[in-house]
Amino acid sequence: MAKVGVFVGSVYGGAEDVAQEVVGQLIAKGHAAQLFLDPQFEDFLEYQNDVALVITSTTGQGEIPDNLLPLYLALNEQFPLLSGLAYGVISMGDSSYGEERYCGAGRQFDELLAQLQAKSVNERLDIDACVNFDALEVAIPWLTQFVQRITE
Repeated sequence: MAKVGVFVGSVYGGAEDVAQEVVGQLIAKGHAAQLFLDPQFEDFLEYQNDVALVITSTTGQGEIPDNLLPLYLALNEQFPLLSGLAYGVISMGDSSYGEERYCGAGRQFDELLAQLQAKSVNERLDIDACVNFDALEVAIPWLTQFVQRITE
């Protein structure tokens, strides 16, 4: 089974709630999953030959939440090549803020991880708060596919 680090960016707790459910489901399926609510660069590097799942809300003008921003900046500045990393991104946002800002935090993480040569397991999941009041309704089907792919 896979070793999965779940790295969370949350302001009001929505992304954290999704992440806790995701970790529970990963563990129930036999994977070694760990939740990081205050993710550090060193924590992320522990998964460079395993699986990382970034679950983040988007703030303000499409920005990364404060608790996840230091990890993003460290990855961007130190630029470690992560060719052994498989990853996924669940991005939460509100499309009423405009297309440029919608799910901006997840989009930025997805682009950075691709630049670091990590391998995307699934296409990024963008969850629109205007459409999906319960983020888990769309996150769980996406997770099912993600789990199938990391198990193969």
